[in-house]
Amino acid sequence: MGKLSGTTDLVVLPEMCATGFSMKSRALAESVSGNTITTLKKQAAQHQFAIAGSFIATENNACYNRGFFLTPQGETFFYDKRHLFRPGGESECFSSGNRKVVIPYCGWNICVMVCYDLRFPVWSRNVNNEYDLLVYVANWPSPRRLVWDTLLQARAIENLSYVCGVNRVGTDGNILHYNGGSAVYSPKGEKLTAIPDGKEHVETISLDLSSLRAFRERFPVWKDADSFDLLS
Repeated sequence: MGKLSGTTDLVVLPEMCATGFSMKSRALAESVSGNTITTLKKQAAQHQFAIAGSFIATENNACYNRGFFLTPQGETFFYDKRHLFRPGGESECFSSGNRKVVIPYCGWNICVMVCYDLRFPVWSRNVNNEYDLLVYVANWPSPRRLVWDTLLQARAIENLSYVCGVNRVGTDGNILHYNGGSAVYSPKGEKLTAIPDGKEHVETISLDLSSLRAFRERFPVWKDADSFDLLS
């Protein structure tokens, strides 16, 4: 991370970045003051950038796939994954979150979500432009790569927002293969990155908040969105 110091405002890591995706929630869970968050907070302060990702958290005798956003000033924001991957048994090992989190940082409003949340557009709906950047951290296997690519682009277009999706590479303990596909999309659905598949890679990209705001003014589709309420 030291190579990014002084040139970067936000570093995004994959889902369960400290352990890899695992159903061993009780064995691997940490508190928010555990080693993962403590270490990354020190990194954020040392290098003066924010860090986002997720880890296995424990609180009140429950386990969560907990997204985090750590600022260099020491602020901590957490989001508990709302949609747990039922086909893989995640819903049996973790508790679900019920609150979307929007984080103010460097003049931006940033929303962090986790992996399977990507499939559920109502949950990520950008009500009245409440966020400017939507971040998905993931362990998304290669066989469903087309879904990953398609939905990242769709979330950007429908929410008039930048979308950043960060996925892992390699093979996990369950012999699931991951070929990456990390990407950033513009609110017009344009892919702004060209990251090689299947390789560890660090990509740096600059995003323009003023151009986002100008596009929303020229093309205010959000004003015509249907109104409804979400019930937890």
